[in-house]
Formats: sequence, C-alpha cells, structure tokens
Amino acid sequence: MLQKIIGVAPGSIAEELGIEPGDMLVAIDGQEIDDVLDYYFYTDSDQLELCIRGADGEEWLCDIEKEEKEDLGLIFEEQFMGKYRHCQNKCIFCFIDQLPKGMRDTLYFKDDDARLSFLNGNYITLTNMREADFQKVIRYHMSPINVSVHTTNPELRVSMLGNPRAAAIMEPLRRLAEAGITLNGQIVLCKGVNDRAELDRTITDLGGLIPAMTSVSIVPVGLSRHREGLYPLEPFTREDAVALIQQIEPYREKFWTECGTHFVHLSDEFYRLAERALPEEEAYDGYPQIENGVGMLRLFWNEAVARLEELEPDVQREADVSLVTAPCAAIYIEQLVERVQQVFPKIRVHTHCIVNHYFGDHITVTGLLTGRDIVEQLRAQERGDKLLLPENLLRDGRDVLLDDMSIQEIEEALQMPVDIVKSSGRDFIDKIIGETL
Repeated sequence: MLQKIIGVAPGSIAEELGIEPGDMLVAIDGQEIDDVLDYYFYTDSDQLELCIRGADGEEWLCDIEKEEKEDLGLIFEEQFMGKYRHCQNKCIFCFIDQLPKGMRDTLYFKDDDARLSFLNGNYITLTNMREADFQKVIRYHMSPINVSVHTTNPELRVSMLGNPRAAAIMEPLRRLAEAGITLNGQIVLCKGVNDRAELDRTITDLGGLIPAMTSVSIVPVGLSRHREGLYPLEPFTREDAVALIQQIEPYREKFWTECGTHFVHLSDEFYRLAERALPEEEAYDGYPQIENGVGMLRLFWNEAVARLEELEPDVQREADVSLVTAPCAAIYIEQLVERVQQVFPKIRVHTHCIVNHYFGDHITVTGLLTGRDIVEQLRAQERGDKLLLPENLLRDGRDVLLDDMSIQEIEEALQMPVDIVKSSGRDFIDKIIGETL
C-alpha cells in the first residue's frame, strides 16, 4: 500500500536523502507498509532500505544507517496510514452518547483501535480486532495494550457493550498474555450492573493474568445530564464509595503479598466521594493508570508539597490570583493553597470550585469544565490580577476548551489575563507565586 508523504522535517534523514512532499513510500526492506504499526516496526532498525516513488513515477532505493529509534522525518497524509477504526459497541455507559448536540464533530467520534492503544494509550474493547490484528500485535510485540474489560461475565459484557462479540474477553486476554504482551485493564463501574459480586468475579479473573496484566483501574461511570432515552444508570453515593473501598482493599493486600503489586486501583473520585484520604504514593505501583484518573491527585499533591519545601518563607512576596478547579479536586487544591499562604502570607489566592452546568453536576472532574461555566460563575467573584486554568481543560493541542470557547474569549469576558498551569504540582506552585519571582 503506497503511503503519500506530505512533509519532510528540516534537518532530518529524509531531507538529506532528497525526499520531497508528494513522493510516495512504496516499501521498507521490501515490505509494503499497510499502517503506522508496520512503519514503526520496520524503521526501528539501525539499518534499513526505503523504496520511494517520485512524482514522475520513478522509483529509487535509499540505504539508511541510523541510530535505533531515530526518526526518519517523514510526515504522511494520514497520521495512522489508514482510517481510524470506529467503535462497533453500544455501551450503556458511553459518555459520547451523553454529549449535547452542537459540539465539534471530532468529539462525537468513537474509536476502538489497537493502534491508538499502543501509540496513545487509548483503551480498546478487543471486539473490533480481527485475527490479522492479533497476529500483528503479537508479531510486533505491541506493549502495553490497554483493554476496556468492564466485566469478565460473558453474558453481562454482551449486555453492557451491546455487542455479541463482547462475550469473548478472557480467551483473547490469555492469548495476548501468553505471547508476552503487557496489558492494563479498565473497569467502568456501573451501580447495580457490574459492581459487588460481579466485580469480585472480574478482579479474580483478571488477577489470574498477572504478571502480563500489570494493573486494573476502576472508575465510576460518568453521567451527564444529557441521557434522554439511554440506559437508566444511577450515580454512586458516599455510602457506595465507602463500601467499594472496603471491598477492594483485601484484594490489594492479597495481590501485594502474593505478587508484589497492588494490581487493582480505584480512581481518585471514589476516595473524594467517600471522604477518605488518598493512598500514599507507594500504593500506586508507579502510577500505571494515572491517565485514567488513578493517582493523579496524589502525584500532584506530592509534587506541590515537594516544591513548597524547596522554597524559603517570604513575608514580603505578593500576588493576587484566582484558581479554577472542580469538586473532585477542590478539597486538595484548597489545602495546598493554605500551605502556600503559610509560606507566603501576602499572597492572595481565590479558589473557585466550578459546578459543571454544561454536562450536569454529577460530572466533577476538572478536565470536563467548559469556558462558559467558568465565565458565568466567575463574573461576580473577586478574582485578583490573573486567572490560572489547568492545562487539561484544553483540547486538540489548541487554546480552546470543550465548548470551543478560547482562552482569548475568556480573557475578554473576564477582563483579566489567563495563565495555563501544566499538569504538575510544581508548576501549580510556581504559577501562583510566579508574578514576584
């Protein structure tokens, strides 16, 4: 399959070879390149041969010696050298089905693509994988693969995913595990559906795949206010979260004793909901599920505290800033602000916990806040000289939030500058006191 080249990185190997936009990649080491996984596999070597076809139709061979992992500098027409695979499931908990109308088209796309799991860490259900896909994963040793399991009960999984192909989950997981593929699992927990006894079964089954299955995260189902006509799901209560923590802790202790890993991890939201302290850092086993909201607050807290301990107290340093957060993280942010003000008593920080009216107040994470909610809820508030917004509000690498409101529009609406805080506790502290550094 020919792959069209649309760009060449300056100073790259490809530029030195005279490859130009509009040329076609025909093969690497005599192998046709069907997708980005083939490309990464065949370019991983320190010696390779490219077959290039120019715009005039002439083909030539390029012998290359390079460092392992060194990029060739080729930019292709399609990032993945093929279309994304659309999800074929109809999950009862799918958050995309709960989006309001009128958002940008890319937000409504449901992917279920093993390439995205390997390259970007996305979770896949395995229902979309063909035999050739499994063979390629095993041949190229694509690790880790992140799998949305939800339940190992075949009948229940078919019901939850709305797909008859969902029944077979343990067999493909065992196949990948036996081939040496590293796996991470995810369970979106739905009250009264895959919790309690069903959760016991799932944890036990997945625990049997250790060490190939390195971790399993349990996250609460996200319920927006746009659920008309969808499966009736209920939010978790404080009592539910307390019971879940009590259910999970014996498993974590057992896995730690027998396997040297806590293995199963609850998302930060459950600890916040239960009004329980976050586990200490060592309980997260190196944060394998941090992108799933597991340990994110603990890591952020530890980074922020460590940064504060590096700084000398200063009773003269001044600043007047506002912070935006959401209910899930609010109590931790407020406690960190108190620590900042103990070290720098003249620094004023206005912490604003934003309620998510756009998606509904059951959505409590900061990353799903919108510009309109932020602006509407801050208009009448004391805000200081600068507004600090967390980086995870931004989408698609641009300065826009989920509702397409830009940072510039927020600045204009509130008549104050906005600064973006990176997803680290260290940057959080530095941005608060940064005006006087």
